[in-house]
Amino acid sequence: MADPLRPHGGGARARDVLDMALVVPLQGPAGLFGPSCESCAALAVAEINADGGVLGRELNLVPVDGGRSPAEVAIEVDALVSAGAVQAVTGWHISAVREAVAPRIGSRVPYAYTALYEGGEHRPGLFLTGETPDLQLGPALDWFDRTAGVRRWTIVGDDYVWPRRSAATAARHLRRRGGTVCDEMYVPLGTTDFAEVVRRVEASRCEAVLMLLIGDDAVAFNRAFAAAGLDRDVLRFSSLIEENVLLASGPGATRGLMTSAGYFEDLATSAGLDFAATYFREFGDDAPVLNSLGESCYEGVRLLTELMRRAGSTRVPALMSVADGLAYESPRGTVELRDRHLQQSVYLAVADGLSWDVVQQL
Repeated sequence: MADPLRPHGGGARARDVLDMALVVPLQGPAGLFGPSCESCAALAVAEINADGGVLGRELNLVPVDGGRSPAEVAIEVDALVSAGAVQAVTGWHISAVREAVAPRIGSRVPYAYTALYEGGEHRPGLFLTGETPDLQLGPALDWFDRTAGVRRWTIVGDDYVWPRRSAATAARHLRRRGGTVCDEMYVPLGTTDFAEVVRRVEASRCEAVLMLLIGDDAVAFNRAFAAAGLDRDVLRFSSLIEENVLLASGPGATRGLMTSAGYFEDLATSAGLDFAATYFREFGDDAPVLNSLGESCYEGVRLLTELMRRAGSTRVPALMSVADGLAYESPRGTVELRDRHLQQSVYLAVADGLSWDVVQQL
């Protein structure tokens, strides 16, 4: 497969190439997600180009490291757009990066944000493929209440927009169901010492922990949690945890850990199984781990392509005019855009050592 991840040049590309910035973390706490994101996006590009490209143009990805500070990422994306070096932007990156990048793009080019996020984003030209709390977090909390009788929660998150807004949504949802937030704490991105956090979790006498931690931070917390023996009696749920974090945490730190997502490698649907088979056929058994975050980057590239083909244009007003109701088949099944958010099925899974066992559709 030809490499679709090519560095950008100094100016606009020839008319027969459409350049799309792929913003994914290659360093920092979320850096462990980067290789999976790049591989899945590259697979989407290979399939699209084999099918004639986009509006008669070859699609090319321009890599941008989304693991740097939000300001640094926004400056680079702004420079690419201003120079005409990219005609679209996509990728998985934390909400703090999106909050910095979106105003700098200013709807000059379409922007498909692929991460699950806290909801409420409506800026023109921004299309969102990730899970939102109404599809993912609320139904999961309902399941814990209804199935496991869990109502006492402690929240542990990184200190930025997605954890804080998601925690506020969770707290409101729990109150409506008669639940309780026993304690709530936030740590800086890149935290490695969770000893005090674990002590507070134990003191809170909660039944479950809502983890709103990213990447390496989630790994460090899982290890500290299990080392303290809390995994014997206290459940953990995170709406942002996947196979890379399981592998890094180790099998001794995943007991009682659950998640929800729109895609899992082992999801027993024909679309999901076909995607996994194609992925490993292209990249081999040593490919980066396949997971929901990586697949979301496949989704972002596909979504922008479907929008451009439907509109017959790459311009934001044309894409927005045809967005509502756009539906297509993806590894997540049949998905549809409503209010520029991708509507999709979401599944609950429990960790079984270093893999996920999908329990049910939420």
